[in-house]
Amino acid sequence: MYKNFSEYIKEFEKTLKSVFYERYDISQFSKERSLPAVALRDIMSKSPLSVAIPENYGGRGVKVKECLQVLSSASYESLALSLTFGINIALFLEPVAKYANASVKEGIFKRFLEKQNMGGLMITEPDYGSDALGMQTYNEKEGETYTVKGTKHWQGLTGMADYWLIASREKSSKGNLNRDIDFFICDVSQPNQQIVVEEYYDNLGLYMIPYGKNKVDIQVPSQFKLESKTSGVKMMLDILHRSRMQFPGMAIGFIKRMLDESIKYCNERIVGGKKLIELDQIQYQISRIQSAHTIASAMCFRSVSHSGIEKDLANEGIEANTMKAFVTDLMQEAAQTLTQLCGSMGFKMDSIGGRGIMDSRAFQIFEGSNEMLYTQITEMTMKLMKRSKEFNIYKFLENFNLTDKSYSYFKEYMEFSMTTELKQRKMIDLGKVFTRIISLNFVLEMEEKGYRKDLTSNCLEFLKLDVSRLINTFHSKNTIVVIEEYHENSLWYNLA
Repeated sequence: MYKNFSEYIKEFEKTLKSVFYERYDISQFSKERSLPAVALRDIMSKSPLSVAIPENYGGRGVKVKECLQVLSSASYESLALSLTFGINIALFLEPVAKYANASVKEGIFKRFLEKQNMGGLMITEPDYGSDALGMQTYNEKEGETYTVKGTKHWQGLTGMADYWLIASREKSSKGNLNRDIDFFICDVSQPNQQIVVEEYYDNLGLYMIPYGKNKVDIQVPSQFKLESKTSGVKMMLDILHRSRMQFPGMAIGFIKRMLDESIKYCNERIVGGKKLIELDQIQYQISRIQSAHTIASAMCFRSVSHSGIEKDLANEGIEANTMKAFVTDLMQEAAQTLTQLCGSMGFKMDSIGGRGIMDSRAFQIFEGSNEMLYTQITEMTMKLMKRSKEFNIYKFLENFNLTDKSYSYFKEYMEFSMTTELKQRKMIDLGKVFTRIISLNFVLEMEEKGYRKDLTSNCLEFLKLDVSRLINTFHSKNTIVVIEEYHENSLWYNLA
């Protein structure tokens, strides 16, 4: 039997501190291209991935609350380590628990528990980044075996994972590729299932995680194909949306670290006879990080009851995109703020704020760039408005389940009608607005359960300021375009 989770997580956090600060030097990890094997062994000895394995297979039971807490504890010390766990949990173990054939689950989960195996997900291709439906990796069935061929890249844990979930499209007898998506479990320890790493990428941040370009040419037994309940595309959306709803778990520990470091530094730093934290602008900057922590907390709170593997999240794009896009923007802002507060010390290679800028920057890009996700949020909201025949945004928000508690705080900003013709830049602005209002809804839900009100009051003010700024941008004229042939008459020194 496993220990009580609160006891387990305390031991896990103690192990992380021991690994990063006593047995090894965490500052050196930021400069190396992988986590030393001995350090990873010590961390994995605590079986952190057991939280994403069902109880009947020896795990802790795939409880969202436990998964998010493991991610949070890891990200307080190392965002790259947390992402390593996040990839394993949301992009491999949970999909296997939900969609894999029962005959293959036991062997996979056993190796994760006993041999500390790892798994990742392959969707992205060099020529089809966010266009997953255009992927060219294909599969063909011959008897009881599938051949899967193609090229994938930017997979976290490249060359390191023991298992992969590989997305592909079925090739017809005529050579055409099906529009639907199939997923196959690849076990790299098996014959004819090796993934060839053609190139390792020199990624700017997240040094501990190897990324690269992978050549796929494997044969997989038919029982290792994931079994979708409806279509492969909906299965993919369910997997990705669940993953996006777990981003707050990785974000909250990271943001808490940025907050703690900011408060500590600004209490210790004396400028002009005053503690830095006494300055008005410093109070405002740190309060924004604190509000980000409140928002991430509320997203985690919401995710616990809404993102379990028993739920179908294929149609929950607005909520999933809100969590991923907004919380990762908050991560980046928190790291930028800490770095700025630390002055020249923040520019050191081993500065946790400076390192955090590059490590968190990738979160705004992978699993759908934030600009794309904000656009999708507006598009999906507009569809709901058309369906309900309500084009006044404030009135729509009043009856929308994701904003029914928060809408009234934004009446002065949202009392206008939506036009169906919007440029993408305007759709991004509006998508950002929706994420703030939806996030306040999560905060108010959490407040009702006892979360302290001084923090939620600050958060409310923070979100209203953000919405005010974004709505002003949305309503302003913005027709700026790129002038590609700009060289003529644009040399300042010819005019001086």
